[in-house]
Amino acid sequence: MSDELKDWLNRHGGDSGLTETVAAIAGGCRLIAEATRQGPLLGLVGSAGAENCQGEVQQRLDVYTNELLSTAMENCRGVAGYASEEMDEARISQRHSSDGWHLVLFDPLDGSSNIEANISVGTIFSVLPHPEPGREPAADDFLQCGRHQLAAGYAVYGPSTALVIAVAGRAASFTLDPNAGDWILTRDEIRVPVTTKEFAINASNERFWEAPVQRYVAECVAGVEGPRSRDFNMRWVASLVAEAHRIISRGGVFLYPRDCKEPRRAGRLRLMYEANPVAFIMAQAGAHAVTGTSAILDVKPDGLHQRVPLIFGSADEVGRIVEYHADASCNVSLQLFKTRSLYVNAHA
Repeated sequence: MSDELKDWLNRHGGDSGLTETVAAIAGGCRLIAEATRQGPLLGLVGSAGAENCQGEVQQRLDVYTNELLSTAMENCRGVAGYASEEMDEARISQRHSSDGWHLVLFDPLDGSSNIEANISVGTIFSVLPHPEPGREPAADDFLQCGRHQLAAGYAVYGPSTALVIAVAGRAASFTLDPNAGDWILTRDEIRVPVTTKEFAINASNERFWEAPVQRYVAECVAGVEGPRSRDFNMRWVASLVAEAHRIISRGGVFLYPRDCKEPRRAGRLRLMYEANPVAFIMAQAGAHAVTGTSAILDVKPDGLHQRVPLIFGSADEVGRIVEYHADASCNVSLQLFKTRSLYVNAHA
């Protein structure tokens, strides 16, 4: 681990134990950066021929990177147990289950379906306190609200490899020096702009959105002639870490809202591996993250692989979206109308 990352964690992380745990994760991310860079040369492309516990086809890099981070967690004395999007259940550390003081959750390779297109992918992680250090962690110990997180972060593997880390009250970005293998502090005290003219959403799902989201997007698309009286730009990468890093870098709002495409699912993104860590990072950088009606960090998890809607980014825009959800005139679920949009019908 580089001195800059260690020094930053020691100054702001609250205790040396957190420094050790985050350093182990950062070490795993450094290895993943190399694997994503050389994936085709190492044969780490294409399907692994299996599905994960959520019925999604695993890529070879999903499996490989999961093992890299799992090994890093097993070797870290601060980690009593860990869980991954790619594993059915949480694992108890074989070496430190009774003396570790942290529980770690991670998505080892977010956006892996983009690998063959050479689009940025990343790793997302969350560090929780072990409720009772000194005993092996139980399955329920992992099911903590997002506000209990001690640290969270992501690595994004793009033209450069960036590692964004958040602890209570602070977020910073480090860039990997591939020659020295060190993480260099390149941006401290990150603050997301409160206002923005940029939003990200998968517009192909418009017919499935709830009315408040349809209203918000329609107003943005209407531009300077519409009720917002200004033009917006729309983005969509289909890689959560890439979307989050753009917002961390220059502001914006990201929406993966509840919809009626798959009515049995409350949302599409995983609370424990994606929504909670991203929400924690945003909160430390002055941004907001919500389900549409409530703060992500207040959601009480009921399972390791629980899914939720996720809307996050610049505070003013997220606040407006919450207001639209609270507006009784447009807060009727589209599930009542199948694929017919209440917003469109009301303005036909």
